[in-house]
Amino acid sequence: MDSAPGAIPPRVTVCIAMYNGDRWIRSQLTSILDELESDDEVVVVDDASTDTSVDVVRSITDPRVRLIRHDENLGYVRTFEHALSLATRELVFLSDQDDLWVPGRRAVMLDGLRSHCVVASDLVLLPDSTPLPHPLTGRPWRLRSAATTSRWDTQVRIWAGIAPYFGCAMALRREFLDMALPFPRFLNESHDLWLATLANAAGCLQHVSEPTVQRRLHDNNASPSKPRGWRAVITARIMLLRCTLVATRRVRRGRAASRR
Repeated sequence: MDSAPGAIPPRVTVCIAMYNGDRWIRSQLTSILDELESDDEVVVVDDASTDTSVDVVRSITDPRVRLIRHDENLGYVRTFEHALSLATRELVFLSDQDDLWVPGRRAVMLDGLRSHCVVASDLVLLPDSTPLPHPLTGRPWRLRSAATTSRWDTQVRIWAGIAPYFGCAMALRREFLDMALPFPRFLNESHDLWLATLANAAGCLQHVSEPTVQRRLHDNNASPSKPRGWRAVITARIMLLRCTLVATRRVRRGRAASRR
């Protein structure tokens, strides 16, 4: 990303997967649009909502907002995949429909993307900015810059389910999507862990310890906030192992192509 004097500043696409989010989507979009520049864009892909979500987004007349609708429900993973495929700007942010951006998020994430292809930040909880609780210990679950250790350590933490990577707190360079898309066909949850696994395999994952998102916990969160049964945990771990194999192949293929 060129930061030389006189260079054109990078532009941002924000990708949102929406499904029955009419309670919070307006406040989320407001917090996002307040952060963006005039040439940025927000891509909202609606996954066949049955509430008034589409009407709410249509009532926001900001020209930076693009709305695309699915005729049938595909699930949040495929909806995010579709939204990412529509990004046209140099840098891409993922966003849920029900959180709030912390003021200054755009600048913080852009700074991390100067030297890395994917940036993951810390987040806090609404309404009082408390830390997310660790799924095992209940203690504050923070993503710290110092946690960026070896790739192997990072990958083990992802496999174990103790790496706090959330799509709503991630941003990436659009060229990274050449490797990330299409998502593996077996991926039916945790698109954020797929992105983190691939970036870790490529050696271009950066942590930002500053919280840039206020996350809203409720019964309809796509990411579970409570421990799951052992069958679901084992199934998820196997899926993440498969993601690691696919990520390794894609990174090798990309490096081989760059040497030609």
